[in-house]
Amino acid sequence: MPKTSSKSIHFVGVGGIGMSGLAQLMLALGWDVSGSDRALSNPENESIIAPLRAQGVRLFPQDGSRYTEGFPDFIVYSTAIEADNPDFTAAPDVPKIHRSECLQNALAQWNAPMRIAVMGSAGKTTVSAWLGETLAQLEGKPTILSGGRLNAFSTETCVGNFVKGEGPFFVFEADESDKSVLRYHPEVSLILNIGTDHYSREELIEVFAQCLRQTQKIAILDASVKALLPSDCMNHLKVYTFSITDKNADFALLGYKTGVQNSEMVFQSPDGIIEMPLPLWGIHNASNALVILATVKSLGIDATVATRAVNHFHGVWRRFDDCGTLANGARVFDDYAHNVEKIQSALQTTEECMPPEGRRIAIFQPHGFGPLKFMRTELIQMFLKTLKNDDILMMMPVYYAGGTSSFSPTSAEVIAELQAHAPPFIATAPNSRDEVEAFLSAHARSNDIVLIMGARDNSLSLWAKKMGNRE
Repeated sequence: MPKTSSKSIHFVGVGGIGMSGLAQLMLALGWDVSGSDRALSNPENESIIAPLRAQGVRLFPQDGSRYTEGFPDFIVYSTAIEADNPDFTAAPDVPKIHRSECLQNALAQWNAPMRIAVMGSAGKTTVSAWLGETLAQLEGKPTILSGGRLNAFSTETCVGNFVKGEGPFFVFEADESDKSVLRYHPEVSLILNIGTDHYSREELIEVFAQCLRQTQKIAILDASVKALLPSDCMNHLKVYTFSITDKNADFALLGYKTGVQNSEMVFQSPDGIIEMPLPLWGIHNASNALVILATVKSLGIDATVATRAVNHFHGVWRRFDDCGTLANGARVFDDYAHNVEKIQSALQTTEECMPPEGRRIAIFQPHGFGPLKFMRTELIQMFLKTLKNDDILMMMPVYYAGGTSSFSPTSAEVIAELQAHAPPFIATAPNSRDEVEAFLSAHARSNDIVLIMGARDNSLSLWAKKMGNRE
């Protein structure tokens, strides 16, 4: 993939949060960029599609019509795109490259001296966004490529998942879901955790170990992750550890407390014991803050200097967004949580802002049949462990975005298996959103928390705001 502004590139599925960011990066590199999406005209995607169009990305339906004006030099696709997609079949001779290969080449073209890869089964988007905004506040002028829309940078002409910077730092998410993370050779690697989403723990350990072997200078690791990895994969690196449980970590949580309005933490760092308020609820966000503080320390910035910038993070779209209240006063939150660890963290966070005697009404829409099948057993065990007697779980029909699928298991099948364990909480599988709304209208209480969770389907955000009267 040569570096030349005369080349054109086409993104299949450009409305996706990852693909739209990459399209903007290539546009910033001087490429002629076009894209297609099967949900191009869906209103829930307008906050992504409109800024792309405003920046000059030419947009088309996903039917091969892009090629009426000639063929691009390259077609970029993600793992979610099926082989018989119309944009593929209509251009059989055009080179097709995976989005990770496109990013690999774009990183080389950008030529940033300090590329920072954020990895892990959960938290990548929040950490990449939070780190990027922190570096921006510290005048680092970073380039940021995140899997979410940064609230601080989202405008009518900027999606917010790509920020063009002039400084030495390039912060980006590196995805392990299809092992494309192995394409990169960053100067700094952050590994947040190893969970259950796409591969077994053992397989992910091998993947992340190889990622560290390919890292050039610095590793920022959760202390428990470091203990799992072979030492020979990081002997050439400067390593900083963080932990919310291990007091021997370089950045170790010593205390955490929360209230209805905010939370705060006390932590041990190489610069001493520091107290700081946090801009986000959830002890997992205390862990995320430690990651960022460890990273900026590794870059030569004193932790005490960085705390103010860390605390002024403006958040990421669909990360525990407050969407208002139901007519009866129950608060509505929207979150992108879609795997076991993320869902558990979101559920635990609701307890921090829940009034006395409140219940959690968890509404989860699985983001595909394959992911639901993979995490089925762990998901059920997590719900049994996390939800309490008065809580309510409603699992929506699986989101289907097209392409090849087994259409199994269904949400109803997973709920039936969960019910076989005789949970103390209510667990149902409603057939529609209307059914959910009717239930909430009849049964939700003023001190309840309604938490809507799910990935890939941006209409969940609009639905949450509609119910919370924040349209």
